[in-house]
Amino acid sequence: MPRASKRKAAPPSSSSVAAPPPDQSRKRTAKATSKPRLKESDQIDNLFDTYANRSLGEIDPEGIESLCSDMKVGYTDVRILMLAWKMKAQRQGYFTKDEWQAGLKALKANTILKLVKALSELKKEAESPENFEDFYLFAFKYCLTGEVNTVITK
Repeated sequence: MPRASKRKAAPPSSSSVAAPPPDQSRKRTAKATSKPRLKESDQIDNLFDTYANRSLGEIDPEGIESLCSDMKVGYTDVRILMLAWKMKAQRQGYFTKDEWQAGLKALKANTILKLVKALSELKKEAESPENFEDFYLFAFKYCLTGEVNTVITK
């Protein structure tokens, strides 16, 4: 609790106009209540930890369902497939920490709200002429085999 000052305020001088003293109590309160901001990479890691299966060290299908629920997006929504494409996910239904970090950094999304906004932009990106074939091939392999590195033969 701050102590009251024993000094009396000087009477106002008519010869000069001084600015009022800064409100020190407001500054102290702002400093006391503000939390240190996390770096973007720490925020991305914290999000990963929210959905990751600790024993596997990756986000599994249950974690993806929770993520979809928090984003208010169905887990069968094509935008989740586009998210996997952006993360360059190797296995269907799983996101490794490296995939998660790379994908969210590329999307500039370190919160759920930013990720939801990025999903709508991601659809435009996947449908653009320069990305469509890449997305199509990724989606075909990912959905057909569950793994991207699988070679598909006729």
